[in-house]
Amino acid sequence: MGNSATVSAGQEQHLRALEYANRVRLARARMKRKIAAGELPATEVVLNCPWQAHSMSISDLLMSQKRWGRTRCRRLLVSLGVPENKQVGTLTERQRLALAAVLTAKNTPPGIVEEAETPARAARVPALSAA
Repeated sequence: MGNSATVSAGQEQHLRALEYANRVRLARARMKRKIAAGELPATEVVLNCPWQAHSMSISDLLMSQKRWGRTRCRRLLVSLGVPENKQVGTLTERQRLALAAVLTAKNTPPGIVEEAETPARAARVPALSAA
């Protein structure tokens, strides 16, 4: 009788784990489709880290964007010093901000300057000319 109670509890835990894994998989697939369609920017996912992206690798997130393959993803992450298999939820604040800044710059069409960039550029220009 003791063995059947242990097996039953183990099976319940196993089923709960499978249900959770399936929920995460479906939510990630939905999120990746939104990113590919341009409805959800990858920058937002990096900065906000929703529950479904917490344990997702950063390379999977980046490659869900249109025209982003393994090589482009690898180059970007190497330039930032972030491993490809790093999970989105374990990124440091510095890594999040650096990645978001680069993604915003890469996804902004040339000639368009966002208002958020203008004060930063204005602050940098005098510092560079003074040096």
